[in-house]
Amino acid sequence: MNTPSPHPPTTVRTTCPYCGVGCGILAAIDRQGNATISGDPAHPANFGRLCSKGSALGETLSLDQRLLHPMFRQADGSFARTDWDTALSKIANGLRTIVDRDGPNAIALYLSGQLLTEDYYVANKLMKGFLGSPNVDTNSRLCMASPVAGHRRAFGADVVPGIYRDLDEADLIVLVGSNAAWCHPVLYQRMIAAKNERSTRLVVIDPRRTATADAADLFLPIASGMDTALFCGLLAYLADTHALDDSYIAEYTSGFADALARARAIANDAEAAARATRLDPGEVARFFELFARTERVVTCYSQGVNQSAQGTDKVNAIINTHLATGRIGRPGMGPFSLTGQPNAMGGREVGGLANQLAAHMGFSPGETDRVRRFWNAPRMATGEGLKAVDMFDAIERGTIKALWVMATNPAVSLPRAGAVRAALKKLELFVVSETTLRNDTVEAGAHVLLPAAAWGEKDGTVTNSERRISRQRAFLPRPGEAQPDWWIVSKVAQRLGFGAGFAYRKPAEIFREHAALSAFENDGRRDFDLGDLAALPDDDYDRLDPVMWPVKAGAAPGEVRFFSAGGFFTSDGRGRFIAPEPPRTRVATSDAFPLRLNTGRLRDQWHTMTRSGKSPRLGAHSPEPMVDIHPDDASRMRITDGGFAKVTTPHGSAVLRVCIRSGQQRGSIFAPIHWSQSTAADACVGALAMAETDPFSGQPELKATPARVEPVEFAYRGFALTRDLITLPNATWFARVAVAGGHGLLFATNELPSQWQDLAEKLICGDAERAEYVDLPRGIVRIAALRGGRIEACMFFGPSHNPPAWEVVRALFNSGTVTRRDRRLLLSGQSAEGIAETGPVVCACYTVGLEAIRRAVAEGGAANVADIGRALRAGTNCGSCIPELQAIIERTASAVGSGTAS
Repeated sequence: MNTPSPHPPTTVRTTCPYCGVGCGILAAIDRQGNATISGDPAHPANFGRLCSKGSALGETLSLDQRLLHPMFRQADGSFARTDWDTALSKIANGLRTIVDRDGPNAIALYLSGQLLTEDYYVANKLMKGFLGSPNVDTNSRLCMASPVAGHRRAFGADVVPGIYRDLDEADLIVLVGSNAAWCHPVLYQRMIAAKNERSTRLVVIDPRRTATADAADLFLPIASGMDTALFCGLLAYLADTHALDDSYIAEYTSGFADALARARAIANDAEAAARATRLDPGEVARFFELFARTERVVTCYSQGVNQSAQGTDKVNAIINTHLATGRIGRPGMGPFSLTGQPNAMGGREVGGLANQLAAHMGFSPGETDRVRRFWNAPRMATGEGLKAVDMFDAIERGTIKALWVMATNPAVSLPRAGAVRAALKKLELFVVSETTLRNDTVEAGAHVLLPAAAWGEKDGTVTNSERRISRQRAFLPRPGEAQPDWWIVSKVAQRLGFGAGFAYRKPAEIFREHAALSAFENDGRRDFDLGDLAALPDDDYDRLDPVMWPVKAGAAPGEVRFFSAGGFFTSDGRGRFIAPEPPRTRVATSDAFPLRLNTGRLRDQWHTMTRSGKSPRLGAHSPEPMVDIHPDDASRMRITDGGFAKVTTPHGSAVLRVCIRSGQQRGSIFAPIHWSQSTAADACVGALAMAETDPFSGQPELKATPARVEPVEFAYRGFALTRDLITLPNATWFARVAVAGGHGLLFATNELPSQWQDLAEKLICGDAERAEYVDLPRGIVRIAALRGGRIEACMFFGPSHNPPAWEVVRALFNSGTVTRRDRRLLLSGQSAEGIAETGPVVCACYTVGLEAIRRAVAEGGAANVADIGRALRAGTNCGSCIPELQAIIERTASAVGSGTAS
């Protein structure tokens, strides 16, 4: 397990900070301290493959806008630097005052799946064991709480039964509510490899036709929220066709009769399931038959299932079908939750959710006492705390008076984000541990900013979707006064008088304590057990290879699957069938709000873009906030492709670029979650989402908010490229885009061209040389400032029906010295010999644009994706652009054949 690394000393083995796949990374450091990022071929999660986001990590390591020192907010709203001792004392004194006056329930901690397990552990220990507040929750509540609740109901513990290798060995993979091609691309490529090499069938169930569906053998465009009906119909079909594993049900489970009766009441057969889900009856029957006659089935579910006011019931409806067929815990079969964040599972292991204690224990008297004794805790929380949505409601009401936020941006990501921002201003003490000087949560009124160590600077462990613990190792020095989160929490704890319990000097000490607690009074009764690592020496911790839990003392290490022969963690050791409630949407549409707003991620961005938004490569594919709408809905509402629309819900509104897509379901729209007030104007999708939550998990419904869409007209559109950040007029719609060596802004406005000419003039200062083309009657302004033959700044502005294209100008901005011929090109915005227009980026891994792909097909004879890969490398890394490449090939070949290609 602890073999020496074969890599040279300048190469550090670490783990990706994005999704829950948990890919291994090699960070190679040169003598100048620059990092080159590549996949770790020895890591069993990815075997060297990385997605576009992981491949671009080297572009996100700059200290631009980095928080480097503790800061206090001043009376005028600005921040001033302070020292660590003063900042930590202020936090400790503030927490002590509020707890003494109002009790421990008046303070709260909001954490993140971006934290390392060691950070999470120390934070939970302080709040739940020493300050006595159970109000510790995490942004994992927004993505993984429903699987947690479903697992606990069915299995008696929050355990994923299967492992990634099951995807390689399955004969049928069912993806429910998962755009894995974009959100978990490394795992998706394993599925595609199984499809190509073993003829594994792929079924995709999703209201949207996403890139994931393009490779599916069967795509089921299910009605929003009706997953439970489909899987209840499947359970009834399995019973009627004698496809159940009666011996498994009898020997290892309970509750089957009630679950089957409820399933029949919801959808008694394939036809009833088709009616409830608005699917084709023949396709439903085909799916049911395929599931019934295929033994090796893995059903993967993600945010389309989880982010629902009935998410837990959806999870249990899926699990019911696997328990009923005994297809669980054996090679190539089982229900599999695809985790959203890199350490969502690690956070769950240490009690990061408000309804958990550490080491997968709950708040029963026996479990609470066990954790109290292990920690020697003076003030142990004895009941569940407030889950995320309820926590911020309590802040709004004024019952929570102190909040500490770590490594997340709730003022953007939570539903009703506008109300969240307003609530945060009411706090008596508002602390934010962050890496960035600016984000929406900081701007919402934080009193104290603490500079936290970022990925590449911190040291500890994370746990991925298959229960595999990996080391995240530091390969960069911590800048300024940045410190690890566990260090910050420990220092506050010491100032509160809890020094003996928080005398940690290194993360290895925390990990050993965490492992020891998992084994404390366990005796096999709890799923989570790291007993064999509880005495891990520092050197072995430093060298720790990826290892899958459980790792019980005295047991041989290995990849453990659960429940093939029972062994559930319920009181009687039996798996539980759950009878779900009939599916329904919590809030109905209306004449005022006739559509359903579905939210989610894009291929190349992550959360609120604090990290991924710094990469020029990642910003090139989808640079602007947008809304997807079906052509019929767009036509009815007089909305045009590429134009703008205002999306309004009862909770807020946003103005977004329009993408008309036939794969979007009628009556539903989709908008990505990534943009915020810091990165765009009027584009925070979290502000639109309703705050209805699942009664078991507390996870909010982020997929079905009633909404309406109206066209928005802008007379002019343009872009600016600058070396330094600039601010546009207040009435301007804009989106910030990362570009190499500077900053990009895409904007739209109704302001007159003359006012924009005045703004453009301000970009030219000092000895800068001027290049311009201005035609105010036609609404055209193109002004650039050059110094030493290099573009320092430029602003292009034109009529909305014929906006300036920025790909060529951006290439010149990046290219260094601009020749005389390039200056003419600069002002024309057209391509020329030597600077071929790339068009919008399709492959972010290798920055391959649309025009290059079209030329490879039309002129280079590329006939398929493999040909494109050989010619341009596009699609040969993470593969998430392959569906788009295929569509471009088909369109271009068709145009060439008809003689319409340019």
